Amino acid sequence: MRHLKSGSKLGRKADHRNAMLANLAASVIKHKRVTTTISKAKAVRPVVEKLITLGRHAIGAEKADGVHLRRLAASKLRQQPRSHFKGTPTQKGAVLRKAWHENHDVVHILFDKIAPVFKDRPGGYTRIVRLGQRQGDSSTLAILELVEMPVAAAPVVAAPAASTAAK
Repeated sequence: MRHLKSGSKLGRKADHRNAMLANLAASVIKHKRVTTTISKAKAVRPVVEKLITLGRHAIGAEKADGVHLRRLAASKLRQQPRSHFKGTPTQKGAVLRKAWHENHDVVHILFDKIAPVFKDRPGGYTRIVRLGQRQGDSSTLAILELVEMPVAAAPVVAAPAASTAAK
């Protein structure tokens, strides 16, 4: 019996499922939006919500508590709790390290960019938008996105002008 066992198994063993959920959560945090199947989106949603709640609690916390919460989030995301950027200790390496820290360090993005946006929101940080069915296997696709975060929009392509010559 599976009494009080929340979450779906997604047809994977525990280690594979946890790694997949950690990767999906990191992608949502990094890119603010991810397209996946509806079942995976429903499974990763509580993970992302709890991580953002950790970030919200770290805003007003003391330094030691904030470090502890960052380490908890890093372990849930399967990231290093401290940045281990592989680069040279030169001036160019410092620039590359800063760029990596701003764009790819998921724990930094979660605690320093996303959590302050949701500071006053009590919950419901994500939304699931259903798309159509995938052509290959007919599984239902969905977009999992953060609610109040602006997403870098795709470049708008102007529609070609309609020809005036009618046949």
